[in-house]
Amino acid sequence: MMQEQTRLAAGRTELGTRPFARSHTLDLLRGLAIAGVMAIHVSQAFPSNIRAVDFAFMCGWTGVNVFYLVSAMTMCLMWTQRSGEADPTRKFYIRRFLRIAPLFWLAIPIYLAINGTGPSDNAPGGIGPVQVILTATFLHGFWPDSVNSVVPGDWSIAAEMTFYLVFPLLITAFGSRRRLYLALAMVLHLVNVCLFKPWAFALFAAYYGPGHEGFVWTTLHLSFLNQLPVFLIGCALFFSLRDGFTRSDAVIFAVFIALSFVADRATGSHEFNYLMINLVLGALVTGCIKLAVRFQPLEALGRNSYSMYLSHFAVIYGLRQIWPLADGLISLLVAYVVTAALSYLVARATWHLVERRAQDLAHRLTMAGSGRSSLRPTIAATAAGMS
Repeated sequence: MMQEQTRLAAGRTELGTRPFARSHTLDLLRGLAIAGVMAIHVSQAFPSNIRAVDFAFMCGWTGVNVFYLVSAMTMCLMWTQRSGEADPTRKFYIRRFLRIAPLFWLAIPIYLAINGTGPSDNAPGGIGPVQVILTATFLHGFWPDSVNSVVPGDWSIAAEMTFYLVFPLLITAFGSRRRLYLALAMVLHLVNVCLFKPWAFALFAAYYGPGHEGFVWTTLHLSFLNQLPVFLIGCALFFSLRDGFTRSDAVIFAVFIALSFVADRATGSHEFNYLMINLVLGALVTGCIKLAVRFQPLEALGRNSYSMYLSHFAVIYGLRQIWPLADGLISLLVAYVVTAALSYLVARATWHLVERRAQDLAHRLTMAGSGRSSLRPTIAATAAGMS
């Protein structure tokens, strides 16, 4: 009788997650995200000097937010598909840690060697043991001059890892009640805009002194508190896709937008536009999943997006040292193609040398003492492809 109930429950879970039953579209979205992230950094190093083109490439910054939305959806998918396993929280932490940490730790000495430890825009006082330790422990997102100072772009890694830390608590408390995720996103957004950001800006602007106001403002924009609502929106969209959208969902989003607009105008936080961009991105991600959009080249990039994210900064640096072309449209396009190709090759190498071994270890640790996994291969592929 118990086995029959378990089988029926598993059937309901599989039916409920049918929009996510294949990882192809999630991989495509990760591919779009890494394509966008590379675009902005390539355009910064190899500008075309054509305003419209450079602006289009600069819009690639939204790729990180697509990563956040897809990450939240993938975590919800993994959690619901593994709902029957023993000790899910411990196993979740093991899988996520071994997915992110080994390659990130490898990047730390590489970028210290490339960029040095002297003062920079991201670390006005230079890089010391504090910045390195905070980065290695994934706490760098909580202190301004450790954000992006050791590993370029590491602010998003800090946000991801902090989200992984709180995710089991969130999904255990909220379950599939998507309106709770939206309500919490709304509250945290308003707390950040009205209370935390003004207080933290005054504190850190005084700490770093005159002339560093822009640096402080940027790091607060990149803070986890400002990014967490994006993850929560991703969780809500997952359960909306699984269970169906309702008019009440639209009402909550409308209230969210209205309150954010009022708070933004009252405080001058300039985060309303950021919220709106993320909501538009959420709608695009949802549409792609509902339509099961596929494009194999982007899917290939998506399956290797994490390593490409970490490595493309080094690739761009190396290319900049030997680049034979003068700045212009041709130079930008060629540099983008070369950066994507080399970053992909690096990603394939790190998959065989680092990531595959780390995932094998995670599998051994999480399967120890457990029965044979009942996960379908497609769901396992989704987890493996997560960036």
